[in-house]
Amino acid sequence: QVQLVESGGGLVQAGGSLRLSCAASGRSFSLYAAAWFRQAPGKEREFVATISWGSGPAAYSDSVKGRFTISRDIPKNTVYLQMNSLKPEDTAVYYCAAGYSPGSTARYDYWGQGTQVTVSS
Repeated sequence: QVQLVESGGGLVQAGGSLRLSCAASGRSFSLYAAAWFRQAPGKEREFVATISWGSGPAAYSDSVKGRFTISRDIPKNTVYLQMNSLKPEDTAVYYCAAGYSPGSTARYDYWGQGTQVTVSS
């Protein structure tokens, strides 16, 4: 089992950058696929990015491809989401998740509490 804690959210102007962190405790995070999801007010939760076990391949939603980068620091047991060129439509609560398979439609068994990202225009 693994416990996840996100941090790094905040308020940023459009065009700015933020880096979200997802720190894991319990089992080694590298044993799990990891992902970021987000949920804006009044909208369904949506997939943002995923990375496979270890530092395996990553995949992104079309809305963030080329702007966001997911990465993993294995010794620190942490997954990151570097967000550049932020847009107001990126405003949402961002959630980190861990599971046994990567992918936008995979099942993720472990979730963090979320961190708020607000992008002002």
